[in-house]
Amino acid sequence: MARPTPLSGFPEWLPDGRIVEQHVLDTLRRVFELHGFGGIETRAVEPLDQLLRKGETSKEVYVLRRLQEEAGDADAAGRGDKQLGLHFDLTVPFARYVLENAGHLAFPFKRYQIQKVWRGERPQDGRFREFTQADIDVVGAGELPYHYEVELPLVMAEALGALRDIGVPEVRVLVNNRRVAEGFYRGLGIDAVDEVLRQIDKLDKVGPEKVAALLVSEAGTTPEQAQACLALAGISGSDTGVVDRVRALAAEHGVESELLETGLAELGALVEAASVRAPGAVVADLKIARGLDYYTGSVYETVLVGHEQLGSICSGGRYDTLASDGANTYPGVGLSIGVSRLVSRLLSAGLVRATRSVPSAVVVAVTSEETREQSDAVATALRSRGIPVEVAPAAAKFGKQIRYADRRGIPFVWFPGRVDEDGARTPDQVKDIRSGEQVDADATTWEPPAEDLLPRVVPAGG
Repeated sequence: MARPTPLSGFPEWLPDGRIVEQHVLDTLRRVFELHGFGGIETRAVEPLDQLLRKGETSKEVYVLRRLQEEAGDADAAGRGDKQLGLHFDLTVPFARYVLENAGHLAFPFKRYQIQKVWRGERPQDGRFREFTQADIDVVGAGELPYHYEVELPLVMAEALGALRDIGVPEVRVLVNNRRVAEGFYRGLGIDAVDEVLRQIDKLDKVGPEKVAALLVSEAGTTPEQAQACLALAGISGSDTGVVDRVRALAAEHGVESELLETGLAELGALVEAASVRAPGAVVADLKIARGLDYYTGSVYETVLVGHEQLGSICSGGRYDTLASDGANTYPGVGLSIGVSRLVSRLLSAGLVRATRSVPSAVVVAVTSEETREQSDAVATALRSRGIPVEVAPAAAKFGKQIRYADRRGIPFVWFPGRVDEDGARTPDQVKDIRSGEQVDADATTWEPPAEDLLPRVVPAGG
């Protein structure tokens, strides 16, 4: 069989990389649950027309034609001619989940969701066609208090901050408020607010000169209006001085807007709360636009300090009408972490490592194939006490069995006792192959040091 050619955009980590990924997922899950978020999982498949509601193109969605063709008659009759596709994010399926289960949910409903998603885009650094996302959202029935717009980015900052001890770089949650932008733009006399937001969202990619030209050609602004929009986008800071600077800019251009003042009050409250609960983690950045038009309030993007070229690893915002059945509306606020994007950077940049690539803490040596049952009994006794163990694959010389453990990064080798000429059994012994220390041991009481029990994720230099 010819050697297979890897498919780009579908990451497959080696065992030690998978340990890093699992550590990240476990840490996120633990922090989310500490804040009262309950876990859910939704199906991977959604009707194509629902997947395209957010403005994505059909080229970005993997359509499942065979599943469509093989669906039973009852399913086909119920769906009509709807096509099905793999979900490209977790927000659309979550909105559908809320609508379908609203009668069984207690609102405000706080959920986290960690699943694979699929997106038909060109693979590049940190961007994949299949990847894992971790989302948190709070959804209300009819209304949702503003304080959740403050809580959510702080929960996410805490979750990412909990990874600092393994070598994850410092994170910055960049925040803005769509009401600020919309109020300012309308105060300038601009009606094409959504188009302006889409162009401002390109600032980091194409630069201010090109964005200014796009604002004129695509959004229909005057050159003077375009420069005012860029001036607003240039304001940032981690304290409420940001609010004062926006007000000064608005006064300079004669902008008076109740919507602007509402947005500034909300943005100021978020920045002020963040400065107390997570100093330095949250920064107001008025160029954060999140071009998707369903965001209605706060918007968020998150970058790794020192790795800003990777782009945002976590984003989200407030949406007031994403989930609605016509009679009831369910506003929400949420953020999504691109877990695969984060793990990819941690591994490719050599920022973290696993202390070993297998769970086993001990290899039980085999003296001879005739006595393998004795080694199996030792392994069973150790496993019953929660110690990960494997038995050597062959009754080779002990030196070869030690080398087997060393290649796998397993720190201890267990040598079952022997029966001497007088019929007495010598004690079992366990060897720390790193230090060479070898001591008598009993499988019913011995345990490895806590740091050796399971693989750990540590900074690459640790």
